[in-house]
Amino acid sequence: MVKLLDLQAITAMHGDEIKAAVNRVIDSGWFLQGNENKQFETDYAQYIGTEHCIAVANGLDALYLLMRGYKEMGLMQDGDEIIVPANTYIATIIAITRNNLVPVLVEPTWESLEIDIDKVEAAITPRTKGVMIVHLYGRIAYNDKLGEICKKHNLKLMEDCAQSHGCAWKGVKTGALGDAAAHSFYPGKNLGALGDAGAVTTNDPELAEVIRALANYGSQKKYVFKYVGMNSRMAETDAAALDVKLKYLDEDNHSRQQLAAYYYANINNPLITLPKRIEDENNVYHQFPIFCEKRDELQEYLKQNGIQTLIHYPIPPHKQECYREWNNRSYPITEKIHAQELSIPMNQVVSMDEAAEVVRVINSYHG
Repeated sequence: MVKLLDLQAITAMHGDEIKAAVNRVIDSGWFLQGNENKQFETDYAQYIGTEHCIAVANGLDALYLLMRGYKEMGLMQDGDEIIVPANTYIATIIAITRNNLVPVLVEPTWESLEIDIDKVEAAITPRTKGVMIVHLYGRIAYNDKLGEICKKHNLKLMEDCAQSHGCAWKGVKTGALGDAAAHSFYPGKNLGALGDAGAVTTNDPELAEVIRALANYGSQKKYVFKYVGMNSRMAETDAAALDVKLKYLDEDNHSRQQLAAYYYANINNPLITLPKRIEDENNVYHQFPIFCEKRDELQEYLKQNGIQTLIHYPIPPHKQECYREWNNRSYPITEKIHAQELSIPMNQVVSMDEAAEVVRVINSYHG
């Protein structure tokens, strides 16, 4: 069996360091809002290239708090519109609607699998206050044209970096390309915690201060509450583990890129389409998606032949029951991606023997 994701093996790569870091937290008796959080925030901000990093409980909270911060600053208000890709994970959309903001869904391109930047300007209205890009699968969703559009229309450029730890555009890391960014450290990410964890990065000191307060019940001073906040904290154990794994992130991403290069060179099946290859700086391969018109049949064939896979994602946001008012909308490219996508094993512990087996089985599929 070639596992899609072997978290035990990934953790074991630096297991002694991670256990030592966790034991340090246990021995300290300080489990929340301590030195481990401060150290990780400092190190991650430095890695991303921003002045500020605010550690929070998970990626959804990071997305929510980012926009909630702008609302508290008076830069966004109920009913304002946020342009967002139609083919994102549901968390991106939930964070917008939970803030009483309006998602304006824009199709991706089939070539990039990311938001079609050429369609962004046409989606702007007088109520548009921001663009939320999502670096899906670890692929870059930014280009200079998008930056110029946001400046021209005075829009906040926000990044969902849940899948893009270490990805860059012209040397600038995702998380530092726009005005603010949300990060997830869910265990299966390129940089994964021991449980749920997240962060916001930004160069805006006021936004950072507001988000930090909002995540701490709305308090900037103990028992004094400026905002109606929430409780969103990263555990000290997670911060300690993340700080260990951060040291190896670029190395781990390089291993993913080498695996992807092998897939591109060797997967050859007329029934299967590979995503357009882009430069490694622009792709950290959180997932390696392949596309097939008989996707479900292909998935079952791979399962029967010992290859684990996962669909990212079977139902697009506009077809979900929770957004039933959108169910009659048509986003053909998004729907094609969701109908055909299948993620194959992609991470730093997949051996070349396992990669060869993945390729062999994929190439032997005849439909």
